Amino acid sequence: MKLEVIAMMLFGVVGGLGIFLLGMKYMSDGLQTVAGSRLRSLISAVTNNRLVALGVGTGVTCLVQSSSVTTVMVVGFVNAGFMTLSQAIGVIMGANIGTTITGWILALKIGKYGLPVLGISALLYRFVKKERLRYVAMVAMGIGMVFFGLELMKNGFKPLRDAPDFERWFHLFRADSYFGVLKCAMVGCVLTLIVQSSSATLGITIGLATTGVIPFETAAALVLGENIGTTITAYLASLGATTNAKRAAWAHIIFNVVGVLWITALFHQYLWVLRRLLHFDPSFKEVVDGVPNYPYVTAAIAAVHTGFNVMNTVLFLPFSRRLAGLLMRLMPDPAYREEPHLTQLDGRMLSSPVIGMEQCRRELVRMGDMNRKALFRLRQVLSSEPIDDGAVKKVFHREEVLDIMQKEMTVFLTELLSSSVTHEVADEARRMLRMADEYESVSDYVVKILKLYLRLREAGQDLLPKDRQSILDLHDQVAEYMDMINDACAQNHPEIVSKAHVHGDGITHHIRELRGDHLAEVSHERQDPLVTVIFIDMLNGYRRVKDHGMNVAESLAGQK
Repeated sequence: MKLEVIAMMLFGVVGGLGIFLLGMKYMSDGLQTVAGSRLRSLISAVTNNRLVALGVGTGVTCLVQSSSVTTVMVVGFVNAGFMTLSQAIGVIMGANIGTTITGWILALKIGKYGLPVLGISALLYRFVKKERLRYVAMVAMGIGMVFFGLELMKNGFKPLRDAPDFERWFHLFRADSYFGVLKCAMVGCVLTLIVQSSSATLGITIGLATTGVIPFETAAALVLGENIGTTITAYLASLGATTNAKRAAWAHIIFNVVGVLWITALFHQYLWVLRRLLHFDPSFKEVVDGVPNYPYVTAAIAAVHTGFNVMNTVLFLPFSRRLAGLLMRLMPDPAYREEPHLTQLDGRMLSSPVIGMEQCRRELVRMGDMNRKALFRLRQVLSSEPIDDGAVKKVFHREEVLDIMQKEMTVFLTELLSSSVTHEVADEARRMLRMADEYESVSDYVVKILKLYLRLREAGQDLLPKDRQSILDLHDQVAEYMDMINDACAQNHPEIVSKAHVHGDGITHHIRELRGDHLAEVSHERQDPLVTVIFIDMLNGYRRVKDHGMNVAESLAGQK
């Protein structure tokens, strides 16, 4: 084969692959934006019910057009403690089914219309002002790029049919025996490991098969191997994460590897059943203008991919809890406690802003819960005699953890805002930045109140019984107020802001009464000045906790 022909072939294949991958990204970004609220409701719907988790994994992956994004998200949620291992396994199984939608999109016979669809949608995306319509145009533009890139790859592969050297090389990888099937699956696995995208290797496989460079059987075996190669993304995401997150990544690997092992043992029987169900022959060849074409092979490859993942899920789903138990035995919890900080809020999640925002929302819920626990421990200190040193340490520890969480969330959301996101996502990200800062400030004032009380006790002084009871009653009011705010954040109820204003004003009025009563008593009965100063400062501390809780409610409601 001449060098010029080889160069042209490489240019066509590489260029087509690049346009194909860019199209997949545009389609994914557009779908995530258009279906943002539905996507977040799907993520929130994950329960211990295996079928629900399976459906969530399938639905999310259909929307984001990438099982890798879904599995990285799952590893992140498990790492942050928002998802159990059993839930994660169900979602991962669903992701494997959802990712097969790409093959069926490619099976649509609109390849020759890819360029016009790309051009028209690109014009709409450029000139339409309404944001939602722009992202619908982005989806269409992505679809057009996918098909145009696939056409370029197919045209690039055509010269290979007439090259004896390449033909002899491809004959080494024919799925005509059990070991041949394993060799082809290994090639698909390695190729996916290299390009880090099963969609890319699927596009290459379809391009080779539709031009007749490789037979349908070889293409089917390659697709099976691609299922193993795509597990590397979740595994890389689990590095440096908690043990439970590593278990989730290994569940993905075991699920796909074992599935490929049993399906390759029944490979030819599986294809025979598919041929009977499809009612068409994937090996059928038609010649158009002297060029051979295999019109049914793309749909057949999509059917192989979907059929494998559905059957594998049906076999594995009843044993998902046993798989979780096996992984827990093989990878036991470490002797030390692993803190599930926001280690997964990094650049990998920026590829899916909607999912990243949902994870941030859950982290805010966790910050609110940590403040609740800190307030509980503070009350233990105020009401115990002698002082509970364990409770003191836990209050200080939670304040340090909240500092870290707030910093990590700020880094993540700042990076997200610097990327291309919708106005809606940008506004929500800014609200979350403020809420994280307010929650961190709540913990600061909880610690400040604790320090004031410890300072009083270290000086050999204490609050009068009446003042102590006043502080405990006020503490209970503020803690109840913060619980109301936290519950509203967890359930995403922005209308809580009006109720928060009313209750907050009541707490402020009560604090003024306590201050006035104390000062009136001091004027009639002498007290140590330090006791008065610290009592007043503790009242101010609780008022500041209430104020920052109010700011959280206002941020949730989108108020300045």
